[in-house]
Amino acid sequence: MQYVVNQNLEAPFNIAMDEWLLTNLKPQAPVFALWQNRNAVIVGKHQNTYEEVNEAVVKEKDIQVVRRVTGGGAVYHDKGNLNFTFIIPVANPEAVDWKVFVQPMVTALHKLGIPVEITGRNDLVLAGKKISGNAQRYQDGYLMHHGTLMFDVNIDTMVRVLNVSDEKFISKAVKSVRSRVGSIKEYAPDLTIEAFKHALIEELSDHGKDKPIQLTQEQLNQIKKLETQKFATWEWNYGESPVFNYHAHEKFDGGILDIKAEIEKGLIKNIYFGGDFLGVEDIERLTPELIGKPFEEEAIRDILDDHQDKRYFGSISNEEVLSLIHEQV
Repeated sequence: MQYVVNQNLEAPFNIAMDEWLLTNLKPQAPVFALWQNRNAVIVGKHQNTYEEVNEAVVKEKDIQVVRRVTGGGAVYHDKGNLNFTFIIPVANPEAVDWKVFVQPMVTALHKLGIPVEITGRNDLVLAGKKISGNAQRYQDGYLMHHGTLMFDVNIDTMVRVLNVSDEKFISKAVKSVRSRVGSIKEYAPDLTIEAFKHALIEELSDHGKDKPIQLTQEQLNQIKKLETQKFATWEWNYGESPVFNYHAHEKFDGGILDIKAEIEKGLIKNIYFGGDFLGVEDIERLTPELIGKPFEEEAIRDILDDHQDKRYFGSISNEEVLSLIHEQV
C-alpha cells in the first residue's frame, strides 16, 4: 500500500486530515497513514465531551481535546501512541476483510519479537492485554478505519484525564487499567517508537515497493482550513446542547446509546443520538429522516428498517434502539 506522510503532532490538524482523506483523496487502491499526537483526548463522534474529560487535568497538562468523525469511546493520545488510518475504496463495507490490513502490522510486530495476536474482528492483544483500539466510518464509496497502537502511553495521565474526578480513586483506576491495557514497549524495552514506525511502514508498503504520497501545499491548506473552521473550534469539540424534553439511556452489548429528543405535540422537533457505539455510517444522515415524524415506536421502526443496511448504530439492534422509545403521554 502507498502511504500518506504526516509528521504533524497537533490533534486538530491530524483529525482534520483523517476526514479530508476520507472525503477528498479518492484513491484507486487502499492507502494508509501513520501519525502521532502530542497530549490529546480524542472524543467519539456521539459523546458528550463534558462527561468524558476531566477539565482540570486538561488545563494542568495542556491536553488538546478533539472530537473525531467516528463513533466509539474517548481515547488518550500522547507521543507514546502510534496511530494508523486506512482509506479503502469499497462498495460494501461489510465485504472488507480486516485481517488483510491488520495482518501486516501483526507480521511487523512478530519480526520485532512482540507476540501480538488478533482477537475478535480486529483488536490487537498482547499477553491478554489490549494494545489497539479502533473505529471506522463509511462515506460515498470509501471506508476509513483508524485506530491507535499503544507503544508506551502514560497510563497515569490517561486515567486522570478520562474523567476520574475523585483523586482517591485514581490509584485504584490506574491498577485496573494496567491489568487490561498493554504496552508494546514492555515486550521490547530497547525498541524506539521511530524504529517501530519504520518497521510498520516497511511491512505495509510491501518492503518499500509502494511509495509515499506527498500531499501538495494546496491539499495541506485545505486540511488546515478544515482544522481551523471545524476541528479546532469549541462548537465542534464541546458544542452547546439543545434543550430536550425526552431522555433515555442504556448500555447494550454493542455499546452505550443515549437518546435525547425535543417532542412537540407528539412530533419529533429535534433528536440526538449519543454514546460510544461504533456506527459504520454517520448517524447525522439518519436524524433528518426522523424530524417531523410521530415519536412512537412504529413510525420510528419503519425508518430504521428502511436504513438497516447503513448500520448507523453498529451492532446495536433496531429492537434495542426501539426499546428506548416510549411515547409521551
